Amino acid sequence: MTLTVPLVLTFSASDPTAGAGLQADALTVSALGAHPLTILTGLTAQNTVGVVRFDACTRDWIDDQLNALLDDGIAPSAIKTGVLGSEGAVAAVMRVKGLWPSVPLVVDPVRASGRGDAFGGQTLFDSYRNQLFPLVDLLTPNWPEAQAFTGAHSVDEAGERLLQMGCKAVLLKGEHLDSGDVVNRLYVSGQKVVEFPCERLPGQYHGSGCTLASACAVGLGQGLSVQEAVELALEYTWQALSCGFAVGKGQLVPDRMHLMQYLEEDGDGDSVQ
Repeated sequence: MTLTVPLVLTFSASDPTAGAGLQADALTVSALGAHPLTILTGLTAQNTVGVVRFDACTRDWIDDQLNALLDDGIAPSAIKTGVLGSEGAVAAVMRVKGLWPSVPLVVDPVRASGRGDAFGGQTLFDSYRNQLFPLVDLLTPNWPEAQAFTGAHSVDEAGERLLQMGCKAVLLKGEHLDSGDVVNRLYVSGQKVVEFPCERLPGQYHGSGCTLASACAVGLGQGLSVQEAVELALEYTWQALSCGFAVGKGQLVPDRMHLMQYLEEDGDGDSVQ
């Protein structure tokens, strides 16, 4: 019997803490039973407090990484993007989507770190809106990102505008909204909005958005519907955050390997020796 493992191709920048970015993508994808393929889009000097420095990879470096995968006959089951950092990276994502138009593309439209450190300028984000969004199968913005891309004054207005820009589905995250529970909203063109409320956890977390988007990509790569993939990803991410731990002085890091604890018990609840 040959086991087929989904291949999730991620475009993202590095993070020395492995709390966010490429390392967070790889941990999440692996924890959920898929295999990560990684294209490095930029280098960061950052920690759990903030970003000290960010340098985007040159276009030729991004293209060479991608060409190496293509020359090896590697084809992804899903594609996920985080920090792109340059128009060259946007072009590379568009190239991949052009090669495999039926492969789901999940875009986490990161504009800045949680502290507000910018990962690009207006020209880059215009290329997101005008070139990338029409190819997106699932966009996962938080409220500040959705508002910045649309100029909307309400969550529903932002969701609808992002669909009008070409995104097939939008998961608008609710952690930045003033509410008791966090309410995440899924917008799919022609369908009723689906709300996913969850308990608001105390504290701040480094890389929660990377975790959620990568988990969504795994679900889509495994053949789940958008709603099924989102449900799986939200549950996985909430559990990872609830098990979050301190790496440094700042935000907690999600425990993306929390599912491993279940391997320590058998069906009767006894420890496996």
